[in-house]
Amino acid sequence: MELHQLRYFCAVAETGSFSRAAEQSHVSQPSLSQQIMKLEDELGARLFDRLGRSVRLTDVGKTFLPRARSVLRELEVAKGDVVERKDSIGGLVTVGVIPTVAPYFLPSRLTSFSRKFPQALLSVMEEITPVLLDRLRAGAIDVAILALPIRGHEFETAPLLTERLFAALPKNHKLARRRSLALKDLRSEPFLLLRDGHCFRDTAVAACDRARLHPQIVFESGQFSSLLSMVGAGMGISIVPEMVIEKNPPCRYVPIADEQAARTIGTVVLRGRSLSRAHHAFLSHLRAQSPVRP
Repeated sequence: MELHQLRYFCAVAETGSFSRAAEQSHVSQPSLSQQIMKLEDELGARLFDRLGRSVRLTDVGKTFLPRARSVLRELEVAKGDVVERKDSIGGLVTVGVIPTVAPYFLPSRLTSFSRKFPQALLSVMEEITPVLLDRLRAGAIDVAILALPIRGHEFETAPLLTERLFAALPKNHKLARRRSLALKDLRSEPFLLLRDGHCFRDTAVAACDRARLHPQIVFESGQFSSLLSMVGAGMGISIVPEMVIEKNPPCRYVPIADEQAARTIGTVVLRGRSLSRAHHAFLSHLRAQSPVRP
């Protein structure tokens, strides 16, 4: 049974004529008549009595007509739902973000996106980079916000923001009033760093390596807030990205005099994955509010 057969059947029932039904359906009368006969053969019953130039529904046809109309209505509703979903900015957007970005970068952007697109539902997951990449591969999240670059040809990335790295010092530190400093100036200082697994630890260690500095690490944590509380208490110094600064006034922040001492934050999606209009709107919203800086 074909959908066009149901349409032809309903057209004949409504017009009471094969010729008028064919004209209304933009098909030749012989083709329409042939499809009606095929439908009757499949059902094993006549749907119309042919009475000269007019046709009349049989009892079976009268029973079948509301069912055929119902099928065609449901099809139109389904098509309408698809078009509405395709053209609307709504639905679920699942976002993964690394812990060193989530509390500083996302809150205002999530709020403004939800105000702009109230039909879109955001779900946010905070995890370290390897976990987020695995979840992108598995389709468990739609978009990840990570430090770039990342490995893997299966991903598409786009930069959002490039930020400088700063040395976080106790307020009474002898170098706290410097306009900038080299990491080698901190050779004798105890360091407080993020623990292994956080990509920013690798960024901080790489900056130390360029300065030929082997940091004496006395404290490790999974949160910048913990590190900076310890720095403020005078336990040592740390390396932090620029976005952290406004959130932690107990310390002094001095730019690191190293052009490579920076990190780039960007979006990551699975290459080839079909994204909805809500996904594209979210990515565009992030780009508009996060101009890449040199």
